[in-house]
Amino acid sequence: MSGTNAASGAAPCRFAHYFVICGIDTETGLEPDELAALYQWLEADRQGRDPDTAANFEQSPLKRTFKSKVLAHYPENVEWNPFDQDAVNMLCMPKGLSFRTQADSREPQFHSFLITREDGSRTYGFVHTFYEEVTSPQICSAMQTLYQMHQAENPSSATPSSSSSSSMDSLASSLDEADSPSSSSCRSAACGGYDASRDTLYVSKALCLITPMPFMHGCRRFLSQMHRAVTAASPPPLPLESYVHNILYEVPLPPPGRSLKFHGVYEPIVCQRPGPGELPLADFPLGQTFTLLGVENLVQLFNCTLLEMQILLYSQDYQRLMTVAEGITTLLFPFQWQHVYVPILPASLLHFLDAPVPYLMGLQSKEGTDRSKLELPQEANLCFVDIDNHCIELPEDFPQFPNKPEFIQELSEVLLRYGISPVGGLEDDGRNGNLGGEQLAVLELLQGNATLERLQALAKRTGVRVEALRGVGGEGEGQGGRTAIEEEELRNAKLNVQLREVFASRFTTMFADYEAFVIQSAPDLESWLTNREQMHNFDKASFLSDQPEPYLPFLSHFIETQMFATFIDNKIMSQWEEKEPLLRVFDGRIDKARLYNVRAPSLRSSNYQRCTVLKESAQAIEQRLMKIDHTAIHPHLLDMKIGQGKYEQGFFPKLQSDVLSVGPTNNNRWSSRTATAQRRKDRHRQQTEHLTLDNDLKEKYMQEARSLGKNLRQPKLSDLSPAVIAQTNWKFVEGLLKECRMKTKRMLVEKMGREAVELGHGEANITGLEENTLIASLCDLLERIWSHGLQVKQGKSALWSHLLHYQAREEKLEQQQAEHIQSMGEIKTDVGRARAWIRLSLEKKLLSQHLKQLLTRQALTKKLYKRYAFLRCEEEKEQFLFHLLSLNTVDYFCFTSVFTTIMIPYRAVIIPIKKLSNAMTTSNPWVCVSGELGDSGVRQITKNILEMTFDCQNLGKLTTVQLGHDNSGLLAKWLVDCVMVRNEITGHTYKFPCGRWLGKGVDDGSLERVLIGELALPNADEDFGRGCRTPDMQHSPGQTRRVSITSMGGRGYKPTSAQIQEAIGEAVNSICKHFHKPEKERGSLTILLCGEVGLVGALELFFHNGFKSARLFQKTVFVWDFVEKAVAYMESADQMGDMQETAEPLGLTCVSLCHYVSAINSSPRNIGKDGKFQLLVCLGARDRLLIQWLPLLVECPVIQRMYEESALLRDRTTVNALIAVLQTLHDFPITLEASLVKGIDL
Repeated sequence: MSGTNAASGAAPCRFAHYFVICGIDTETGLEPDELAALYQWLEADRQGRDPDTAANFEQSPLKRTFKSKVLAHYPENVEWNPFDQDAVNMLCMPKGLSFRTQADSREPQFHSFLITREDGSRTYGFVHTFYEEVTSPQICSAMQTLYQMHQAENPSSATPSSSSSSSMDSLASSLDEADSPSSSSCRSAACGGYDASRDTLYVSKALCLITPMPFMHGCRRFLSQMHRAVTAASPPPLPLESYVHNILYEVPLPPPGRSLKFHGVYEPIVCQRPGPGELPLADFPLGQTFTLLGVENLVQLFNCTLLEMQILLYSQDYQRLMTVAEGITTLLFPFQWQHVYVPILPASLLHFLDAPVPYLMGLQSKEGTDRSKLELPQEANLCFVDIDNHCIELPEDFPQFPNKPEFIQELSEVLLRYGISPVGGLEDDGRNGNLGGEQLAVLELLQGNATLERLQALAKRTGVRVEALRGVGGEGEGQGGRTAIEEEELRNAKLNVQLREVFASRFTTMFADYEAFVIQSAPDLESWLTNREQMHNFDKASFLSDQPEPYLPFLSHFIETQMFATFIDNKIMSQWEEKEPLLRVFDGRIDKARLYNVRAPSLRSSNYQRCTVLKESAQAIEQRLMKIDHTAIHPHLLDMKIGQGKYEQGFFPKLQSDVLSVGPTNNNRWSSRTATAQRRKDRHRQQTEHLTLDNDLKEKYMQEARSLGKNLRQPKLSDLSPAVIAQTNWKFVEGLLKECRMKTKRMLVEKMGREAVELGHGEANITGLEENTLIASLCDLLERIWSHGLQVKQGKSALWSHLLHYQAREEKLEQQQAEHIQSMGEIKTDVGRARAWIRLSLEKKLLSQHLKQLLTRQALTKKLYKRYAFLRCEEEKEQFLFHLLSLNTVDYFCFTSVFTTIMIPYRAVIIPIKKLSNAMTTSNPWVCVSGELGDSGVRQITKNILEMTFDCQNLGKLTTVQLGHDNSGLLAKWLVDCVMVRNEITGHTYKFPCGRWLGKGVDDGSLERVLIGELALPNADEDFGRGCRTPDMQHSPGQTRRVSITSMGGRGYKPTSAQIQEAIGEAVNSICKHFHKPEKERGSLTILLCGEVGLVGALELFFHNGFKSARLFQKTVFVWDFVEKAVAYMESADQMGDMQETAEPLGLTCVSLCHYVSAINSSPRNIGKDGKFQLLVCLGARDRLLIQWLPLLVECPVIQRMYEESALLRDRTTVNALIAVLQTLHDFPITLEASLVKGIDL
């Protein structure tokens, strides 16, 4: 983040490292910008035009790009920050030299840039660009010649050529010089013309300071004073060399927590640096960022940055790009952006927008370019920020930042205190926070602030209208005789820190307990670095389960990001190394919050906690700026040759390099500080050498460990040969493959839950939320792969457009699937359709197969993709498809669970047991299918067809089928084996086993049964084989044994009493586990109650043990018969008064049992005796009455007639144990599916 790692204690503490001058080299004359030409060549090649004809002769010479050069830089080199000439030249003048005539606006411009080095540290550059008259006759005549050639080539050039519709044309136009908004509409006689005899030619020149820390305001003022010295009527007090020498060698960096005053050409300049416990230095005006975007947009942009999307800033003004980029990354504290970060993307690097990784880049727009013409390589996951038009285009479908409304409210209040409108988009003229009269009046009402009242009184006395007051707000009143500029800077600094504190306090609240979930598993740094990839460093599942529900969608995405992973890595490494500075500040804040809070329960709630340190943070800065701690040596005369560098107004002189190439030898005030820093550096080096790991190896491990993208954080600006570009693309391909491997592995591990079991969380289960997060990030990865190396972009989703191309040519590829998705009215965009297609393919276990099929058409792939694209790298593509194939081993419901309102065709088939029953039946059958999201209603089935298809709204995972018939006709008895129901879109088939008769006078006389379903295995003939399916969520390893017990219970197999008791324990255990899961991930309770290994089945076994059911020559007796007889006995006993003596509660229990049994018997449904027993158990469990009813049944004399002596039900100890087990269900709110309790009136 801004400057923290840039100025490590190791770098000697000089304020500026280099002073650089860039401009035109009169020796070599006018050279076309090769990098721009290279870009145009690449662009022509990309579009299939002949690259050699792409030379840009249509443009007027005044608008072409010419090569700028570093004319001088002082000193020659700094050991700890080597000078990168190409990069500095490119960033000082990102578009090369620009020419103007006297008819154009020649206002000086200021912009900043940064260079990120290999190790992630940053160097900042501050550039003041102005126009200087061209005195070289060769250059003037060269320009004249070019202009005449241009006129000969393009006689019609007086009118600007209309832009061609090439896909990246508007990007190419960023190469053209952007006219300053106030430029005159017509140049010279003809538009854009140049005539050497009549016109004066001017060319741009840049002065630049390169510094280790972003002291933007100080550098800006120093450079503008240097320029003023050149344009002033009289020469400056001292030669310019004195000031450059002073800032390079005699001005130190302010020590942490101190302020420093040094001297420019005309006025002193003050800067301050935050102390060790404060937020790190950030000098770019955040107020301006908020003014440009508005709070709402800025919070959305901040959110996209946290979720590591691709972010493209777009503005005519380089400084705006830099201000917004630095502003956003500053607000990430304590996290740091880990990916490509190029706030100003030079025109020659535009191919970087093709990068299939997260990035934060700034692109300069050309005046008048329409955003709609800007074709970007990929937009599925892009956040596009149009700074000049104050608007932002967001990617689809991402979680919102927690407590967003309250957060925006708090930020708005801070802005209003400083007179800045939270809505943003106010046109500002370089100063921020200028409010119109009405707004200022509103502001005044809002605050009733004493300062404002005093200002207004003052305004009345001096006759100034209130509207004329500018930038009012905050607590500022020109105290201590500060100048207006100093006032403005103080105001900016206070606003900056207060806004940053509001953001920082959100993270302090959200991650107050993060340390408790960090897994410290390695004994030393070396083994940790070596095994970094295989280690789990953070217990995500436990962390999420400890967070408030509303935070989960955001947090589950955020903890998967690279910036969070790096933050945790830094935490773990702080055991062995010095704490990373941001982490040190953050941990300090958490400790402080704990002291005050003593782990208050409020940390667990989602209530918004406002920032409490706003006042103190602003005061600290004000005190530092009011009371200057250090003053640097004044600029002084140097030992220079007389007569050189004579003052000539309007021209920057050639400086004497011998006096600027070395610093002073005398021992000045702060060299001792440098020496201490050096000693500390040496000590630190010795310590690190003691670590067993040598540094190169460690760096190599770190690069490996810190995942992909890190080595691509900053494109190399110096060397842009096609070979380097090819190498960069190769790194992208490797990175994408690695990311695919990591993501699929993570999805499998989460789904199978192995890591959770290893970490001792018991039941292996992934939360739906986490699963959704992982699938969303897989969709994002596939979009990035499909966007890499596109020839020509079509539509926002590259994957969907490829599918449509394929569909137009082929008939096979699950044509139906794409059509289903096209017909879904709920999805409005191509990106949404592509995501739905991925989810559906994943749910059908066909993702790898479909994508393989899509890529078999080589001719189509070649037509759509460039040679270097990921999809044209054969070996990587094969590995990628193999990784996706591994996802077939688990079941996903990622389509069904997301698109809950769509209509789905279902097919139901009833399979009778033909050997034993009539395959034909004269009665009219019906079916009603229920799922987690609803039921289909009763559907009549045509007689003897036993199959039907119906459309209804998505039912989710299917749970039960009610099957019945009306018992009409002669052949009304019906033995059904099972019912199969298939979701025709996802292909999921559910089996609902029955194996019983339906009909009066047969079996238990049932005309209707509620069948409990399970997902059926796919057929063996499908190519993914039988074995690829996880066991159901409800099954734990212990339960597979039990399936046999219950299913064999009806086939003359007698389970032992121990097996029965175990079965009951397991069933109750499963229900308890069900309620311990988060609500959204619980699955079906019906299966746990009535399924094959459910509670009802287990209790049936208990009641069947020792039951005298089969009678000679009489019909079978059922457990329900026993319950009815017991109830009849109780009712008769009650009438005879036997029950009067029993205790009151027992009497009430008796009444409730009788009431429930009669309600079940009088239900209009013909559910049969076993169905009635099932219903009684379910209602008893729901209303917590089972354990009260059991003693009544045991006490009842009927038991002796109907049960053998050895029956479990007649064993007191066993029954008491059963009651104790069932007692545990009382803690849970059991709700029953509508299909179970239909028609019961209690």
